[in-house]
Amino acid sequence: MKIIPGEIKTALLHAYLLGSIAPRPICFASTIDSEGNSNLSPFSFFNVFGSKPPVLIFSPSRRVRDNTIKHTLENVYETKEVVINVVNYNIVQQANLTSCEYPKGTDEFIKAGFTAVKSDMVKPFRVKESPVQLECKVLQVIETGKEGGAANLIICEVLCMHIDDNVLDGSGKIDPHKIDLVARMGGDYYCRASGSAIFEVHKPNVELGIGVDALPAEIRNSRILTGNNLGMLGNSTSMPVVSEMIYDERLSVLLKEYTHDEDAKQQALHLYAKELLDSGDVYKAWQVLLAE
Repeated sequence: MKIIPGEIKTALLHAYLLGSIAPRPICFASTIDSEGNSNLSPFSFFNVFGSKPPVLIFSPSRRVRDNTIKHTLENVYETKEVVINVVNYNIVQQANLTSCEYPKGTDEFIKAGFTAVKSDMVKPFRVKESPVQLECKVLQVIETGKEGGAANLIICEVLCMHIDDNVLDGSGKIDPHKIDLVARMGGDYYCRASGSAIFEVHKPNVELGIGVDALPAEIRNSRILTGNNLGMLGNSTSMPVVSEMIYDERLSVLLKEYTHDEDAKQQALHLYAKELLDSGDVYKAWQVLLAE
């Protein structure tokens, strides 16, 4: 499929974009208008873009169907402040309820059953049930267009950050399993960033990986090892020294079993190495792949 924006309906393009650029973190934005009326609404066009100064950007886009703007954007223009609350699994259904287009002046805190907490440095209230709440001042709003679907980039600077101690690990860092965040996919789909959905990808911060191009040809061109497997090997900072390797029992059996069949031996070694790489044991996988 090939899509050229402008050649299909905006609503359809919107659906393809949201289905492919995902998962997207959710900005649960609390704002207040010039008369003191609170508003609470979720947005998935959102992310963090810096830490000095700490900058967040989210976009309440113009509605595709009728080209109207949202109360959040109106309030931001009036007061230049917002509290961005993160959404975890415990509050996702309530947060979703606030996306209903209630009449202006409706307090979504009350409508969705959330607890409004007074902020320290801005006028909008925080959502007590959210595990992380960020009080922000609005630096700039960039309108990318005037038609339905156009973005309104709200650039915010974080003035104060509140973190629930219950989502911290023993070293004081946020534990991804405890915070249990959710994110938006396309359509009605969400994903939950906890449990088996979370995995680690280690990257050297100082030394460079040798690269996939530096792998021996028989490894690089393997019919068994996947791109992810090769990426893990290529992220090694050096090739292991064969003389320093200690072969395990299964490896010894494979080497003896396929003494007279090089192709079968290579296949068996690559299958074993793939198991090791899939489990995260890069060093041992190298032992297997370089065994003779």
